Amino acid sequence: MAPAEDDISIDEKRVYAGSAGRTDAYVATGAGVVRVSLSADKVGAFDMVARDPARDVAVLSRGDGAADLVAAATPDGLAVAAVGDDPEFALVDDCPAVAVGATGTRDGSLLVAREDGAVGRVELQGGEEGGPSAAPSTTRLGSVAEPRAVDGALVAGAEGVYRVGEDGLTDVGLDDARDAAGSGTPLAATGAGLYWLGNGWMTAREGAADAVAADGDGHAMAVVDGDLLVHSGAGEWDDETWAVADLPVDETVVALGYGPGVSVVVTGVGTLCVDAGDGWRHQVVGVREVAGVALADVEEDE
Repeated sequence: MAPAEDDISIDEKRVYAGSAGRTDAYVATGAGVVRVSLSADKVGAFDMVARDPARDVAVLSRGDGAADLVAAATPDGLAVAAVGDDPEFALVDDCPAVAVGATGTRDGSLLVAREDGAVGRVELQGGEEGGPSAAPSTTRLGSVAEPRAVDGALVAGAEGVYRVGEDGLTDVGLDDARDAAGSGTPLAATGAGLYWLGNGWMTAREGAADAVAADGDGHAMAVVDGDLLVHSGAGEWDDETWAVADLPVDETVVALGYGPGVSVVVTGVGTLCVDAGDGWRHQVVGVREVAGVALADVEEDE
């Protein structure tokens, strides 16, 4: 592994945010949820904010002054906390969950895939201090064989990709879908390759694709045959628009995420890498069994 040239002192971690603002990266792991504070490409303090195993994590942005939420899919159910300095996760149901994602709207709803294959929309109303209510509204949308990932209106599963609509789930094709990105042009990572949705599913890159993420503005990342690929942001999505990223560590990337102006990847052995436009910096977070990452824009108290 490359030396951790990005390590900064404790004092620097306390003041790292400065004028660049703060973004919190929530990392789902087999030991719980780790929060890592970022300011542009500087990695600040990190701590374990939930100590129950997490299989996936998502951030839900809400309007009308309600606090943004971070949700974790766990073996015990869906756990939710308000984004902030002291997030306190609480189970809002007891149905084991394997994947969770925001719907992409500001209506306070999440899409959750359960251990038994059921997929539902969970609406969370505001509770005390802007947190979630204790009794969310859940609407069952259908079921998927071996669901693996949820993003926007897309669900990835062993038998392909499904789109969430007003009438429930619609099979939109492919096979062995391992991840999907529903922001902007739909993308899918499958055992056969990386695909984008145009006039049907089009091949972006052949090979075993394990993860994909997009920011909805033409930028995307994917893991194909163990390489991290970055999309140029151009309007096309074919093979020539993707390039292998030069990460500062020789480790397998397993989780991808976007925040305001930043790209984040997390490796299987717990190294977090962040790029704010000037190249990748990294920090060893020291966790294993990484399953997902989601980023939240944090408004700091004056």
